[in-house]
Amino acid sequence: MTMTKRTNWRNEQGQSLTEFALMLPILLLVLFGIVQLGIVFNHYITVADASRAGARKAVVSRQAANPTAATVLATRASATNLDQSKLGVIVASSWADGGDVTVTTTYPYSVSLLGVVVKSGTLTSTTTERLE
Repeated sequence: MTMTKRTNWRNEQGQSLTEFALMLPILLLVLFGIVQLGIVFNHYITVADASRAGARKAVVSRQAANPTAATVLATRASATNLDQSKLGVIVASSWADGGDVTVTTTYPYSVSLLGVVVKSGTLTSTTTERLE
């Protein structure tokens, strides 16, 4: 009696590797998207904090010789991890007692996946505080 080897045509060996190879580009695309959105969110938090820091500096330095310049410097100092040439700071106030000071900070963003820009625009944060 001789043993013959039966061929199992339904062998699924290698199926998981094939599925992984098909899904890997999609998984990497999602991962890169999450990283890009995290960077944009970090920039937004920095822009919002810079606007708040600038408004606070404007309130406490109202009597300074040039309160607008002090406010812009404080705003930029609060956003050191951003490209300063792209950071926009606008200070609006009459500098009168009881008036308001408004600091608006802007910064461009771009979400790109594999070199293709998916979304771009400008991050904007405005903080208004009352002068005392």
